[in-house]
Amino acid sequence: MLDALREYELNEWEQEKDQVEEKQRFEITSLDSLNWAFRKLAAFKAKEAEIIELAKAERERIDMWEEQQKASIKSEMEFFEGLIYQYHAKILRDDPKAKTLSTPYGKSKARKTKEQPEKADESAILKHVLDNDMEEYTKKSLKWADFKKSLKIVETGNNKYVVDENGQVVPGVTIKPEEIKYSVEVE
Repeated sequence: MLDALREYELNEWEQEKDQVEEKQRFEITSLDSLNWAFRKLAAFKAKEAEIIELAKAERERIDMWEEQQKASIKSEMEFFEGLIYQYHAKILRDDPKAKTLSTPYGKSKARKTKEQPEKADESAILKHVLDNDMEEYTKKSLKWADFKKSLKIVETGNNKYVVDENGQVVPGVTIKPEEIKYSVEVE
C-alpha cells in the first residue's frame, strides 16, 4: 500500500493539475521545484509498482485457479475418453472398417499403425551403419528416419528380426508392435 505521504503527493498533484490551464505547462525553475517534481515522480512510481504487484498476484491466483479447475475435470475427461475407446474397440472388432464413429457432438477415430523398426540403442545402430559403409544414413549422428525406411522386419520361426538392406541383423533396434490408436474430437 502507498504510504500516507505518497498518497498525499498524488492527491495534491491531481488538485493542482485541475487548476492549471491545459495550454500552460509546469516548468522546473529551482532546486525546490525539482525536489517537488521528484516527490511526485516517486509517488507515481510507487503507485505503478503497487499496480504491477497487484496484477501479478491476481495473475498467479487466476493461473492457480485455472490449473485447479482443469485438474478437477481431467480425470472425468479421461474416464469418458476411456469409455469411448472401449466402445470403439468393440465396434472395430465386429466391423474392422468402422475407423470413424461420428455423432453431432464428436468423432472417435481409430488408426492402425503397422509394426515398424524402433530405435532402442542409437550408438549400436550407428556403429552398424559405419561398420557396413552405409554413410548415406549418417550426418554427425544417425539419420534414423532415412535409415529406418531401408529396414525390414523378417520372421524366422517364432522370432522376428530387423535387417538392413544387406540382410544383416541391425543391433540396437527393437520391433514396435502393431497397435490401434484412437483419437477423440469434440465439436
